[in-house]
Amino acid sequence: MNKPVTEGVARSRRKKLDLGIIGIFCAALGLTFDSKAKGAEVGQAAPKCTLTPLGSEQRDERRYDLQQFQGKVLYVDFWASWCSPCARSFSFMNALDRELSGQGLHIVGINLDEKLDDAKSFLIKHPASFAVAVDADGRCPKDFGVQAMPSSYLVDRHGIIRHAHLGFRRGEAETLRDLVVQLLAERPEGR
Repeated sequence: MNKPVTEGVARSRRKKLDLGIIGIFCAALGLTFDSKAKGAEVGQAAPKCTLTPLGSEQRDERRYDLQQFQGKVLYVDFWASWCSPCARSFSFMNALDRELSGQGLHIVGINLDEKLDDAKSFLIKHPASFAVAVDADGRCPKDFGVQAMPSSYLVDRHGIIRHAHLGFRRGEAETLRDLVVQLLAERPEGR
């Protein structure tokens, strides 16, 4: 058999397997997954998401929307308690928050656990210095097109998604930090 054809078949099978795994993951979270469907993309406005701070699920008056952060650089991170890379990303986001929140960075971690007690247990082990929220109706991860854990989106001061990042592996923190610093350096027009 011709080697390039064999490699192409293997690549196609891996892609189908990867899409199948993503589909199972999304089904477990109650998300619908369509490999042809797209959520928000880089260059588009961030979706409107109504969120509740974790720990105040019963108090509707504490709800907020991602749109209220226009004028700030927003780091939106979707996470779950069972996700080991999420634990590593939390220490990174805490460091970003300490270093850059005074320069206009706002971080929102959106939990996707089915059971809020799982998220709360995770936060005891991995406390967050940034905002942590839940999306009661599950619309936000669908609108963003979340396909991995964690999934992070950098949104500029105008509400436009400028970078999307899936997963969190060693060595990626510095690149993500540099992207945040670049967005913070951009000043909105008229200021």
